[in-house]
Amino acid sequence: MQTTTGTAPGLHAAGLQDSPSAATPLSAGSTAAEGFAVPGFDAVVRLASHSLGVPLVSLVLSSGETYWYTSGGTTPIHSPQALHPFYNEAARHQAGQLILDTRLDERFGDTDLGFAATPEPIRFFASEPVFTLTGQHIGALCAMDIHPRANLSESERSALRDAAALAGAGVVLRSYLGRTDPVTQLPHRNAFFEDMRAHMRDVPHAWVIAIDVAPVQRFNAFIRAMGHTYADELIRLVAQRTQSWMSTDVHLYQVGVTRFAALLPDRNMLIDPARLDALVALLRRPFDCLGIPLTIQPGVGLLKIQASELRGGDPLRLVMSASYAAQSSARGWAVYDHAQDEQQRQEFFLVTELAAALADHTELDLHYQPRVDLDSGRCVGVEALARWKHPTLGPIPPTQFIGLAERAGLMHSLTQWVLDRSLAQLAVWRNQGHQIHLSINVSNTDLSTGLVDRLRQAAERHSVDLATLELEFTESTLMEHSITTRRYLSAIRRLGTGIAIDDFGTGYSNLAALRQMPATSLKIDQSFVRGMTTSRHDEAIVRSVAELARSMDFRVVVEGVETEHIYDSVLGMACDEAQGFHVAYPMPADEVSVWLDAYRGMRSRQAP
Repeated sequence: MQTTTGTAPGLHAAGLQDSPSAATPLSAGSTAAEGFAVPGFDAVVRLASHSLGVPLVSLVLSSGETYWYTSGGTTPIHSPQALHPFYNEAARHQAGQLILDTRLDERFGDTDLGFAATPEPIRFFASEPVFTLTGQHIGALCAMDIHPRANLSESERSALRDAAALAGAGVVLRSYLGRTDPVTQLPHRNAFFEDMRAHMRDVPHAWVIAIDVAPVQRFNAFIRAMGHTYADELIRLVAQRTQSWMSTDVHLYQVGVTRFAALLPDRNMLIDPARLDALVALLRRPFDCLGIPLTIQPGVGLLKIQASELRGGDPLRLVMSASYAAQSSARGWAVYDHAQDEQQRQEFFLVTELAAALADHTELDLHYQPRVDLDSGRCVGVEALARWKHPTLGPIPPTQFIGLAERAGLMHSLTQWVLDRSLAQLAVWRNQGHQIHLSINVSNTDLSTGLVDRLRQAAERHSVDLATLELEFTESTLMEHSITTRRYLSAIRRLGTGIAIDDFGTGYSNLAALRQMPATSLKIDQSFVRGMTTSRHDEAIVRSVAELARSMDFRVVVEGVETEHIYDSVLGMACDEAQGFHVAYPMPADEVSVWLDAYRGMRSRQAP
């Protein structure tokens, strides 16, 4: 079955025969129509035409495309004419329409639902909404006759519903086999590459632009909260707004679920910052999506590509690197940067390697750094520090792989491994007679009710008293979402476990929230402590913070004590513990026992 297609308001109409017959090909005389044929529609037409006894069937999509089918085929095609508004109304409705006689329906008035090619106006009209397999409403399947009806039987209604279901499947299949995306009806990724190769046969280089609608996690949150229908409508609205910014000779392609791309014409080879700023501003304006306003986080990336780079290259990946970076920038658009791209590729490689390391535990290890009590000089605890030695890249800094673990969703596994490994080691040391405490760093992604259960279970497995443990959270983690945070922290404190505010002074420094936090100790950030030797301002900060924390009943721990001079300075402040290279470097577990046995204490306030 061949079809004739038209974009509203134009369409091609075929004449009707008085009695229905099997649907036969309708000669369109249009290669475009053949290229956009809907797979399997010959079966759809036969089902609707035979079951309902109608000579004319049409598929009207909400995108404006219209497909017409007639039984017979002896009547020639006539010129396109305006599509009656009722067809567009049927395409928008998510419920079926039934008009037994159009002349008795007030919606038509004096206007006949007919065509120049028909001997008489359309008198009978029935439609059923068409949905994709995911439930997206995309239009309506319409059955028509020049004769009115007295009724439509239930079996005929059922046949029309079945035909509409087949139509939806056919439209989706057309999208997969052809060049269009089923949601936006824009040409998809394969079409983008085909057109780009054709374009660059005549030019040495071109600019590619990519528009990311939102970060993947945020878009998935849209779906979880509102459903796929809402998300699909949002994508269509973003496409429409983007197209309004583009000139008429620029074609937009949907190259991913949340990503569009376009090939800019030669006259746009020089980047116009004002134009790009205007696009970002346009996309940052709230969208009225199904009556619910929503603001997205767009990213616009640009790439200048040479014709030679198409051979074996992937320009979409490169421009996506720029659009990804742009999403977190204030300006919202960025030009591809090779160094930044290489960093992203390296991070992806490390994420996959870290996942493997967490699975086999052969590359990960824990080092421990002692903490000493300034009143007695004794070692009162150690802080567990994760270490990763890659077999080919060597040691990977914790500042690098901890952040990767958080962004890649691996932090839960890493924290669980640290809990089990460090608590097992603490049990060994305490059985050896070393009465020390253990401090463990915890990410903000782990701060939930599940952490309390995991902590309790790990302590039971290794027979460790929960009161000998301390969990360290960064200042920014504790100050965000304070009500929820306090609830989790209170549950941890009820276990007897201590809570430390780590890196204090680099985050929010919200004293009102700090006063309400059920923390037991405060660790002054080492950047201020290290600066004490050269900056009186840093020394004043450390001194004043220590006095403030002590007055709020926090135990004050000073990190970054790397020299004897700094150690002597903090002895004269309201500090309780010191940690840093002057006390001891972080060391593997098997060296800690040796160090503890040999340790004779540091100079203390109690020393004469």
